[in-house]
Amino acid sequence: MKKILLLVLTVLLFIQCSSVKKYNAQLDTLISVEKMKQDVDYTYLQLQRLHPNLYGYIDKAALDYNFDSVKKTITSPLKPLGFYKKLSPLVAAVRQGHSQVYIPTKKFTKKEAKVLEKKGTGPISQFELDVIDNKLYVIKNKSYDKSIQAGSEIISMNGLNPMDLNTEYDHYFTSDGFNTTYKTNVASRKIVSYFTAEQGIKDSIAYQFQFKDSIKSSIIARKNPEKPKQDSLKQKTPTVKPIVTQAQKEAQKAFKRKKRINGYNKDAQNFTRNFNFVAKDSSVALMKIRGFKNKSYKIFYKESFQQLQDSKTKTLILDLRNNGGGRLAEIAELYSYLADSSFVFLDKSEVVSRASLVRGSYFESNSIVEKMIKVVFSPLAYTYALFEVKKEKDGKYYTQSFTKVKQPKATAFKGKIYVLINGGSFSASSIISSNLKGSRRATFVGQETGGDYNGTVAGFMPELKLPNSQIIVRIGVMNVVPYYKTPVLGHGIYPDKEILPTLQDKIEGKDPELEWIVNEINKANAVQKESKLN
Repeated sequence: MKKILLLVLTVLLFIQCSSVKKYNAQLDTLISVEKMKQDVDYTYLQLQRLHPNLYGYIDKAALDYNFDSVKKTITSPLKPLGFYKKLSPLVAAVRQGHSQVYIPTKKFTKKEAKVLEKKGTGPISQFELDVIDNKLYVIKNKSYDKSIQAGSEIISMNGLNPMDLNTEYDHYFTSDGFNTTYKTNVASRKIVSYFTAEQGIKDSIAYQFQFKDSIKSSIIARKNPEKPKQDSLKQKTPTVKPIVTQAQKEAQKAFKRKKRINGYNKDAQNFTRNFNFVAKDSSVALMKIRGFKNKSYKIFYKESFQQLQDSKTKTLILDLRNNGGGRLAEIAELYSYLADSSFVFLDKSEVVSRASLVRGSYFESNSIVEKMIKVVFSPLAYTYALFEVKKEKDGKYYTQSFTKVKQPKATAFKGKIYVLINGGSFSASSIISSNLKGSRRATFVGQETGGDYNGTVAGFMPELKLPNSQIIVRIGVMNVVPYYKTPVLGHGIYPDKEILPTLQDKIEGKDPELEWIVNEINKANAVQKESKLN
């Protein structure tokens, strides 16, 4: 049995190495005019077959015109990156953020990735960056060159102006609808992708920084992790296994449980879900949710809201900033602890057809092994779609998930709720925000969400490989709509109190949005205390 498993793993590794090598080779191969036009037509056909709200933000005539016009501009062979720049604005014109064209960049085998990791931190990752007022700034410097000050503007990277890259690639992806906060929020991370697409992964980058009126040039090389020097003449002393006390064992056990329940992100070294009290008397609590994914969630919410009830907490601050979304089941669960009366969480979700839902759920991944397994179980998926998807009187197909009337949990929070949002609040975090806003259950602080108030086309999102260019296009297949809606087209949830952190706030690690809420709570408490005295 062990020999068979070893053989299977060897074969899979060989397939992966071969496919990576083949993929990388075609990045420098020209694609003929005819084949690119075929891929443009194929992309539009798949959008029509899978996307249930294709003309929600752009009418059919305009989108047809866009596709025809781009095909006319394809007059000479291009490499995949050049073709990406032709194709991606067409998918972006649909203005649905979950549907996108992936930038074709070099791939690495697991062995190559490990070698690169051992070489140390890349020359971009040594800085925490942010885009403010259309300029790219260093928020924190973690490089060897300590003379680069926080607040320095990056004006050049290997001769490229990063904001010129940002302006060009801005046309190649979209938020949901017409808001601009999402693009601003993700700009610094996207610039890294743009630079890598143009120049590849570099071991060093020649930077130019501007701080106030002075210009500074610096070459930042890949940073190797420092290893302690060993004295070769010193005799190695045998390592003594430390004694672990019972208290330490209990602490380790508790931490393992927290990692399991809260969801631990090893790369970022933080928890997906956090809960703690802000006030010493437990009257104010803060729940930070970085994403609705990663590990189980039911125990976390059950225990957190039980603790809120036991502590008689008056105010809950729910932080959804930079929460890119995740599972519908999780936000429905969380909402059941926040609602103050019976509720319906979602309106019915439109799909193009039963087949589109099956294709979306069963071919969401590009892994050959996963697809083979899914094909075996495809009869179950078709049976599920047969009962889950219904054709209604308007001739359209809908799923009914999370559309039934529900009651709040027994330990649902009854006090005051503040919700922190920004342009990074997208997808599922916007859906739950729509319902909290529409039901007037919470006060919102921050910036407009990146996700649309009226929902998003997501759910299952198959990644389709175009037949000629091998470029990957991702398409959402379910039009997920919250129960509460707004007549404003293509914008997110607007905050009741808008606060934009400044460059100096970010450098100093200040949180003006949270500070404003705490001050408001303190003022309300002071007024209440004074009225009691009078």
